[in-house]
Amino acid sequence: MTALLSCHGLTRRFGGLTALDALELAVEPGSVLGLIGPNGSGKTTFFNVLSGLFPASAGEIRLDDAPITSLQPQAICRLGIARTFQRSRLCLPLSIFDNLMIGNHRNLPNGLWFNLISRRALRRQLEKSAGEARELLRIFDPALAERLFEAAGGIPMIDRRRVEVCRALISRPKLLLLDEPSAGMTHDETLRLMDDILQVQQRLRLTIILIEHEMSLISRVTNHCVVLNYGKKIAEGTYAQVSQEPAVRQAYLGLS
Repeated sequence: MTALLSCHGLTRRFGGLTALDALELAVEPGSVLGLIGPNGSGKTTFFNVLSGLFPASAGEIRLDDAPITSLQPQAICRLGIARTFQRSRLCLPLSIFDNLMIGNHRNLPNGLWFNLISRRALRRQLEKSAGEARELLRIFDPALAERLFEAAGGIPMIDRRRVEVCRALISRPKLLLLDEPSAGMTHDETLRLMDDILQVQQRLRLTIILIEHEMSLISRVTNHCVVLNYGKKIAEGTYAQVSQEPAVRQAYLGLS
């Protein structure tokens, strides 16, 4: 099977610091890859390079076997890579619907003629977009779908995380990058959110790369794991396999 995403020699330097060091990685279509490692190991840097926020210093990224290494974030998004961030990026005064449409901007007509003159077409587009937003939210929580036009600042943290994931999903990406989706939530909330994400992954046949410090989640939801330390890949395999590697136990778990 051809990898959906592959990285060859991927390197990112910040001055004298090498944050990613010749990373080799492949992600199969429809899989959930866990990316783990201690703080500062290069996980979020990898997401930032992959999504075009940081340019690579060396190496290559390929999506569907086409090179994307030098593309801008907008082009990478159009090709089907979407992400969430560790810290919440919702615009809290805006409605849930408005936040979702920020993630769907590439699919929305935004010409002056359409928005000012074609009022009926604009209304049809808004109704279509609202229906798609409700359908996606309903997979996570039917009650949340009924709050579509409420301010995002008025919902609890687990629902904010759901909205952030839906904002990434609304554009129907091929590859979803989740950066510590459990941050700021209780253990029970985290389990519920990951159940939601797995349900969506199976329905939409998504490919996911997940950064997560909650090892019970990594064990539960991933097919494969890659472990980073100081920007280098130090282990790869199932969670059961990598968790027994001495280098991983030393670097990540603090065990000898």
